[in-house]
Amino acid sequence: MNILISNDDGIQAEGIRRLAQVLSEKGDVYVVAPDGQRSASSHCLSLHDDLVLTQVEDFPAAKKAWKLSGTPADCVKVGYDILRKQGIHVDIVYAGINHGANLATDTMYSGTVSAAAEGIFLGLPAVAVSVCDHHPQYFEGACDLAAAVFERALETRGKGTVVSLNAPNIPRSELKGVKTARLGTLTYHDWFEEKAPGVLRYSAAPVFDGCNEPDSDVYLTKSGWATIAMVKYDLNDYEGLKMAEEWRITI
Repeated sequence: MNILISNDDGIQAEGIRRLAQVLSEKGDVYVVAPDGQRSASSHCLSLHDDLVLTQVEDFPAAKKAWKLSGTPADCVKVGYDILRKQGIHVDIVYAGINHGANLATDTMYSGTVSAAAEGIFLGLPAVAVSVCDHHPQYFEGACDLAAAVFERALETRGKGTVVSLNAPNIPRSELKGVKTARLGTLTYHDWFEEKAPGVLRYSAAPVFDGCNEPDSDVYLTKSGWATIAMVKYDLNDYEGLKMAEEWRITI
């Protein structure tokens, strides 16, 4: 079993090393991750920049590891390609463990989830894993969940679905368990600070109003549960298509 791992926090992040360690018990781990922080890069691809790929020797749990001067989606594309050229067939893609939640609307911005999504675009099963804190202390719950879903996640091949896992940043002993969850809805209080004339810095804080439904990922993780969400990459609005047909537009 060959497992390709990436992230959006960068090759140096503790989360990706924890994930590689636990998944090395499931198969051969290969890592291709950004050479620095790429959070909130969504599914950006580096179409107009050269990419620099460098092998990383100090990554004990991986058979091979590289850092890339690109985005998380770039990393999965490049990783799949270089392994294929070496005769290594990737069986599943994992992304994470992210330092920070990937819940609700944040999923759209997430480089972690998008790295996993690149896996499903390549026809592979894919899993995104996150701890709900930008400064996580407790990775054990996320690690255990990532390992626990492994065999079942393999069954999602060809389904166009990312298995998105989130664990609260609490000791493993305090986790209430695991629940399936639907994505909630977040809004943002955001602003642009002028650092210098004509130089802006974006900042944002999520607003959790509307995420109090007991089956939402935000509510459940804040209540001490680890969650499994299934993120479907089918952007068709089927009800909208029916509406458009009723318009009877002609030109």
